[in-house]
Amino acid sequence: MSIKDVARIAGVSIATVSRCINSPEQVRESTRSRVQRAIVDTGYSPNGLARSFRRGKTQIIVVVLPSVGDPFFTGVMRGIRSVASRNGYSLLINETQLNTMTEDEIGSMVASRLADGIVLLASLSPFGTRVLSAKSRRALPIVIGCEAVSDELADFPGVHIDNEAAARELTGYLASLGHRRIAFISGQEDSLLTRDREKGYAAAMQAAGLSVEPGWVVQGGLTVDGAIEATRRVRSHPRPPTAIFCANDEMAIGCLHAVKEAGDSVPDDVSVVGFDDTRYAAVTDPPLTTVRQPAEEIGRSVMNRLLKEIERETAGSADPLIVPHELVIRRSAARPPR
Repeated sequence: MSIKDVARIAGVSIATVSRCINSPEQVRESTRSRVQRAIVDTGYSPNGLARSFRRGKTQIIVVVLPSVGDPFFTGVMRGIRSVASRNGYSLLINETQLNTMTEDEIGSMVASRLADGIVLLASLSPFGTRVLSAKSRRALPIVIGCEAVSDELADFPGVHIDNEAAARELTGYLASLGHRRIAFISGQEDSLLTRDREKGYAAAMQAAGLSVEPGWVVQGGLTVDGAIEATRRVRSHPRPPTAIFCANDEMAIGCLHAVKEAGDSVPDDVSVVGFDDTRYAAVTDPPLTTVRQPAEEIGRSVMNRLLKEIERETAGSADPLIVPHELVIRRSAARPPR
């Protein structure tokens, strides 16, 4: 199958197929989904799968992530793509929010070695631990990025910041400003990443001698719309928070919108902080206090580690690489109102 076949099946131009492979964040989600499905169905390889099989390599890396449209993951993908292209690899991207590939299809790729390796970026639970069994690692190198792994996945190497420590530091900063009622808008319940951030929040509250009242921790689904609804709920609490910690910047943007929609001001009436320091964080109104993750560095480190696993051809050390985070103080957090 050729790129023309992929374009015909997906109902798009050859140029669009090329953009989906090389710059997927520039293509609409619905179009990406059709093209990526056509690539999976046809078995198309940008680098010539048949020739690669004769060399014993496909030169394909599968990347599984929630969404290439997420500003944080866009940065991670830039880092992954830079290392991959420099080493002659193409990327086949699966977005879990679009269900481009099913758990069984990814499991089949692992078992059949239809790729040289897999990168998994956060939110792993939709694919289940059976895809990531010890047997899977022997079949195909897998590296996990952006979040710590559960005990079941402890023998997989990973690259991430210390999400729990970063959340503890950010919550402690709010407490140091004098906030005593601090709410937390979490992400998805099955996400290890957001659970670690919630653990850090809870630990910092306890260390500061502060209680977490029922109703102060709500889910926002890691989206703007989810955070708007979560903010409305948490601010209707009998003891409304004076500060709201959002588990990512996208939700913090939704929180800012909800506060302004209610006729209130950030940070005069309530402080709002986020997490990730995406490209939007510095240009919100007010600019967002947040935790900076080095997104491109994480992407480069993930890909470099995967290449080492591929070259080694046997499982290497599963010790995680912890990259540093940074607290970025801007104007969305201040002392609580009197």
